[in-house]
Amino acid sequence: MAITSAVPTLKRLAGKRVVASISGGKDSAAMSLYLSELGIEHDRVFMDTGWEHPLTYEYIAGPLAAAIGSILTIKPPLGMADLCRKKGMFPSRTRRFCTSELKVKPIINHITRLQDAGYEVINAVGVRKAESAVRSKLTEWEWQPDYDSEVWRPLIEWTEADVISIHTRHSLKPNPLYLLGASRVGCWPCIFARKSELRFIADVDPARIDLIRALEADVQSGCERRHTARGTTIESEGHLRPSFFQAMGALRSEGQNGRMVPIDEVVRWSRTAHGGRQFELFAPVTEEGCVRWGLCDVAKEAQ
Repeated sequence: MAITSAVPTLKRLAGKRVVASISGGKDSAAMSLYLSELGIEHDRVFMDTGWEHPLTYEYIAGPLAAAIGSILTIKPPLGMADLCRKKGMFPSRTRRFCTSELKVKPIINHITRLQDAGYEVINAVGVRKAESAVRSKLTEWEWQPDYDSEVWRPLIEWTEADVISIHTRHSLKPNPLYLLGASRVGCWPCIFARKSELRFIADVDPARIDLIRALEADVQSGCERRHTARGTTIESEGHLRPSFFQAMGALRSEGQNGRMVPIDEVVRWSRTAHGGRQFELFAPVTEEGCVRWGLCDVAKEAQ
């Protein structure tokens, strides 16, 4: 993380326009702070999926922008909910259209416009090897053919302690969701959310569960209308009825694959242990998020 080690990188960036993707999470915020410490001018771009928690939107527009500078918000033609309604389905492992339509295509279009204007663009993203097995294999620099540009991962070797340290150094509090106990922020929730994450969302934001329930009804109705128009049914074509969390790995591992699992049933399942067979009356209570950041008093104020 030493600034002296960045000299070769500064030379590599000379004359190029750095576009930094900002999510409202801790890593992209740390990346922008780090680039500023290095004296690297960069555009900060937030891809608005329409599916973030209200606190994330408030954080991006308020404390985060005040700390790192202005943030350009890019919205796709349709947000997450409307996109699912239009397609009559939810994203899945094999059809992850949420990422492609709400994040990848909009940022490619933005980068392409800059390239058409004569800029050589570097796409900077705040990911770290320590986050997952997949990311542990990533390199700091990589050519992205779809973007026709290089991707740069400035924090690839950073630890979470490094991320927290730079927030502290710049007196930037993290997204309040972390302090309430969220392990990650962004899509609220992701279709690949872990069981514990879903339980957390159901506990702290029941309105989001209500929204998903209504969305499941809308998407299923649209799906049924299309089948009726073709003279078929969902079942006659061997399709599953749409449900938001059908893609959850934990559901598949606990015998829930291959059928529709409505949101209320998924929430009940999220409160169980031992393969979904035993109901947990009391979830483990933790202040891990605020303890990690040293901000538990702030977290209590946010509740």
